[in-house]
Amino acid sequence: MNNTFGNIFKLTTYGESHGIAIGGIIDGCPSGIILDFDAIQSELDRRKPGQSKITTQRKEADKVVFLSGIFEGKTTGTPIGFQIQNTNQKPKDYSHNDTVFRPSHADFTYQKKYGIRDYRGGGRSSARETANWVVAGAIAKQVLHQIAVSKNIAINAYTSSVGSIYLAKPYQDLDFSKVETNIVRCPDDVIATKMIDLISTIRKEGDTIGGTVTCVAKNVPIGLGEPIFNKLQAQLAKAMFSINAVKGFEYGAGFCSTSMKGSEHNDLFNADGTTKSNLSGGIQGGISNGMDIYFRVAFKPVATIMQAQQTIDNNGNIVTLKGKGRHDPCVVPRAVPIVESLTALVLLDFLLLGK
Repeated sequence: MNNTFGNIFKLTTYGESHGIAIGGIIDGCPSGIILDFDAIQSELDRRKPGQSKITTQRKEADKVVFLSGIFEGKTTGTPIGFQIQNTNQKPKDYSHNDTVFRPSHADFTYQKKYGIRDYRGGGRSSARETANWVVAGAIAKQVLHQIAVSKNIAINAYTSSVGSIYLAKPYQDLDFSKVETNIVRCPDDVIATKMIDLISTIRKEGDTIGGTVTCVAKNVPIGLGEPIFNKLQAQLAKAMFSINAVKGFEYGAGFCSTSMKGSEHNDLFNADGTTKSNLSGGIQGGISNGMDIYFRVAFKPVATIMQAQQTIDNNGNIVTLKGKGRHDPCVVPRAVPIVESLTALVLLDFLLLGK
């Protein structure tokens, strides 16, 4: 099982959803980076469960404890070990899953591949794992701001749709400072209210709903990525598809470009090398071109619903299963900081690779 992400700036993680703790080791972090621990915790707070009426009501403080690699507030260049305690485990909520496979979960495939599975909330395959990624991403953001060539890199993600409710404004017209002013993390108050109302309604029905997160990375230097098997967009897509519930990724004009003519889609150059439009999404030939990088990530509805569904047990018998426990009716609002964190990990890794 591969539990490591990255080439130079590497994150290796451990832990299960309802185990004692989760955590990780970050290797390859440059020395002398001054860390803002409050900022790291703030990123975790954006992702943690129980933060609003439209998220899972599991109550976890998600307080990160650093075990190594930091001295007097600075990174030492040695592995950074960290841990997050699971303080609100309720494995009994999943006792009904011990012999049955939940539809559209990792239960069946995990069991067939490894011959054993932790049925308590999915164990290792649980989205609780993403808290580890947010810790590493929060550190990566701070490293990006302290490396001379990339001090001005800014990464902002936001909820751009929930179900059929879309934020139609282009990202250039949005105020990213408003993302954290509402519980759905949409930088438009009117659209945010509609999204919240929809999620609340869906939750009362015992159902779930999907949506999209849009991410924008500004001031990324030219030259990150390679033209063949290490394209920048390919690594971003790989990172995003590592997130539980992700079903799609598009950058720049994305799928809309399929209905365009080349004369409409081409980004014509200005004399200084910038482009008049940016339908390429800041990446051309797999390499960053200095323009804004922007992409959209699609999330499916959460698989656990509070309705009876047909499934099978370990012996192949058809049985009926109804979801129990504490689950998100829509994962999108809590996914926003995860998308930002993985983007930071990818960009920093490329910068440290020098390509």
